[in-house]
Amino acid sequence: MQPVIAVNDVTVNVGGITPFTTIDFPGRLAAVVFCQGCPWRCRYCHNRHLLPTGEGGRYLWQDVLAWLKTRQGLLEGVVFSGGEPLLQKQLPEAADQLHRQGFEVALHTSGVYPERLAKVLPLIEWVGLDIKAPFDEYREITGGGNGKRACESLRLILESGKPHELRCTLDPRFFTVDRAEKMAKQLAELGASHLVIQVCRDEASRRNQLVSKEIAACLENILPAVTYRS
Repeated sequence: MQPVIAVNDVTVNVGGITPFTTIDFPGRLAAVVFCQGCPWRCRYCHNRHLLPTGEGGRYLWQDVLAWLKTRQGLLEGVVFSGGEPLLQKQLPEAADQLHRQGFEVALHTSGVYPERLAKVLPLIEWVGLDIKAPFDEYREITGGGNGKRACESLRLILESGKPHELRCTLDPRFFTVDRAEKMAKQLAELGASHLVIQVCRDEASRRNQLVSKEIAACLENILPAVTYRS
């Protein structure tokens, strides 16, 4: 248990809130707190307004906590999403404050900060890790991000035994059968058993880009379980 820290002594830059969700924290009715700022620039990102770090955020963390207190007994959990939540240095303290209010805590992350993830993992109940590409080709998707850090984050999650979800947005401009095969083999070698495929949306047409049958078959031949989410 973390030492008790006054609400006003914790800072989390909050760029947005979803007051109710049944899909972002499996098995729980939850709210989503979108943290402001991300060091990566994934070309298919749908939350570009959350990328700049800047100062502060749209909401004060103290106000978010006060609002969540009014949802005690209605919501079961709170999800930190983004942006990249691990950019918030006081995320462990924020998670502890939520636990003290009776909420379970989930995290959505790209795995960019494995050293911070290691500190947060014991304090959360569930984690969703975005897999961007084969680990040696992350720069092509993230605009410079290091896949070795994401690989280490995956190792930490798997070794922790923490309930989790691995998901990948399949950008058809990047993913070939060969790249999908390489990524799936890397995941399988680390011990991953389930991958959720999220279809990529074309920002110009606002249409979902379908996953090819060849890529789907490739993934399904290597990983024990593959799920598709629109």
